[in-house]
Amino acid sequence: MHLGSLVAAAGSWLHARAANGRWLVRMEDLDRPRVVAGADSEILAALERYGLNWDGDVVYQSQRIELYETALRALRENDLVFDCACSRADLLRAASAPAASDPADGIYPGTCRDGLSPGRVPRSTRFRGAGDFVVRRADGVFAYQLAVVVDDEKQGVTHVVRGADLLSSTPRQIALQRALGYRTPLYTHLLLVVDASGAKIGKRDGALALPALDERRVIDTLHAALRHIGIEVERDRPAAMLEQAVRSLSSRA
Repeated sequence: MHLGSLVAAAGSWLHARAANGRWLVRMEDLDRPRVVAGADSEILAALERYGLNWDGDVVYQSQRIELYETALRALRENDLVFDCACSRADLLRAASAPAASDPADGIYPGTCRDGLSPGRVPRSTRFRGAGDFVVRRADGVFAYQLAVVVDDEKQGVTHVVRGADLLSSTPRQIALQRALGYRTPLYTHLLLVVDASGAKIGKRDGALALPALDERRVIDTLHAALRHIGIEVERDRPAAMLEQAVRSLSSRA
């Protein structure tokens, strides 16, 4: 975890507590080759260190594959998904987005929408609509978009609070919810933590991990995260700062 993820965690925690709701923690560990051993324990320890206690059991997506399979079958039965043979290189050549950008962010050119060309082998599975985005990758891993939609429904999620970097995912997830007959949660997107140039600060960009042992730095970091959300509190123990923040947020309702 880094400051940006702390902002997202604290923001969603505060919204849940201010509404007398439950705050759920879910490990999105579907991409098994990229999962770092022990990372889940470090994340949970960081949440506890910053006073962000969760409700119920921690859910691991890697243990819920059958749910995603069931959802994908339902989509396929209603002709709402199609097999795609396109590689990343194919999409870079054909996508409407510039070649330097991620093809997942571009509009799919529709190459396989009406069936595979002779000799072409299925790779990924795509949802029909909202850009024909991928719901199962070429390596067989279920995509974030489908997995979180299924999890939100099965866990009874009513409110989703997350960073603005996921804003483009929201219409895709709403499209999936409607296709599957699911409820649509209320969405709130928080301002991102950015550097001096305006670029998002994240783990891929070398963002510093949250301080672990220095209590003063923990307090200062949580104070900075709450201020980023727009809540001013007095520096104190994390639990006390969060109590102040919940009262502040509740008073605005």
